[in-house]
Amino acid sequence: MPSIHQLVAGYAKSDAISNEARVLRDMFRRWGFASDIYCETRRILPELRGDARDLAGLRCAPEDIALLHLSIGSPANDLFQVLPCRRVLLYHNITPSSFFRLINQSTAANLELGRRQACALSGAAHIVLADSAFNAAELREMGYGGVSVFPLALELESLDRTSPGMLRALADGRTNVLFVGRGAPNKKIEDVITAFAFFQRFVDPDARLVHAGSYAGTERYAAYVRAAAREAGIGNVLFTGSIPQEELNACYAAASVFVCMSEHEGFCIPLLEAKKAGGFRGRGGAGNDGRCRGHLQEEGLRRRCGNDGAAGRRDTAAPFRAARTVREGGTVHCTRRRVRTAEPACPDAAASGQYHPS
Repeated sequence: MPSIHQLVAGYAKSDAISNEARVLRDMFRRWGFASDIYCETRRILPELRGDARDLAGLRCAPEDIALLHLSIGSPANDLFQVLPCRRVLLYHNITPSSFFRLINQSTAANLELGRRQACALSGAAHIVLADSAFNAAELREMGYGGVSVFPLALELESLDRTSPGMLRALADGRTNVLFVGRGAPNKKIEDVITAFAFFQRFVDPDARLVHAGSYAGTERYAAYVRAAAREAGIGNVLFTGSIPQEELNACYAAASVFVCMSEHEGFCIPLLEAKKAGGFRGRGGAGNDGRCRGHLQEEGLRRRCGNDGAAGRRDTAAPFRAARTVREGGTVHCTRRRVRTAEPACPDAAASGQYHPS
């Protein structure tokens, strides 16, 4: 029986691609295939080095399958195109490097490299997949053909377990405003702070802002976000950093509203997690066609707040007009801004004048 191996640029505990790689590997093994995850050893979290193999040791037979998770520049991308087996490319989006040039030049350089490698890989895979319609469109702009959408494989059962301690800490009667996501410039956490400052000042002085996400590699941005919070004069702000899934589930469960001001997303898993773990439900505004877009179409989340239409209930969400938030009949709607980050599909296209952002 052939083997099915996966190549990743990095391997950690809580990032979306590593999680998906584990879900797929376990599924392939249940089906009877030999399956491992390959990554540069230096990019594997030390405590996970027994769970993944060194990229340099990957060997493939012609009947084997190699699946590349493409999201940033990596030696894995170069190795993939010369592997003597059947090759599958799964594109997770490459964040525009412009977001990181003032925050982490190394990350910006790797994103630019990833964009060049993605363009070079056009035609190298026998099967081409993307985890959202927006990402599929990006691949087509790069010259890929035959692109299919393959939504992220998630371990939904992990969203059912909630940390009692975190839930007790947050379910104390305060209004909890939640954002979940990596501490990165494209997430525009400073805009979440601006909206929350208005809410806390004029509506609910006791409200709490919770950001669950790691700032590893974006420490400069972390300093900027914390400075923005101080300058806005807000209190009751909790930056959890990277936390176990059970504690994250508790954040969803205790949240009154989920606010996302991100300017670029390839998929945005927290929206799905919030719906599953936190009891939120999706609401689409004008232009929402059900696809996740990198420029963030009008799409949002709502949570049932109990007695719909209860007279005299305070309008908890109304101050989040900056986040395009409204409340209707006891239901909170938090919608995201529509923006577009114009970056050439391939650097060469920009240099030759072939790229014309809309």
